[in-house]
Amino acid sequence: MNNQPNNPLHGVTLKMILEYLVENIGWAEMAHNIPINCFQNDPSINSSLKFLRTVNWARTKVEKLYMRVRRHIGD
Repeated sequence: MNNQPNNPLHGVTLKMILEYLVENIGWAEMAHNIPINCFQNDPSINSSLKFLRTVNWARTKVEKLYMRVRRHIGD
């Protein structure tokens, strides 16, 4: 078995991250923290997935935001 105890994102898909963020902080707060078009203009999970799968710096920022929100909420 390939466990990754030091990787908090192990087993968490990008779609799961986006859905969690939308549910817990919403698109407006996501756009405030990471000002990218797919969060600011007519946001959707699908358009965000397309963009974030091709732009590594943006995906990294989303993953870091996810970790901050999880710590803050206490999940």
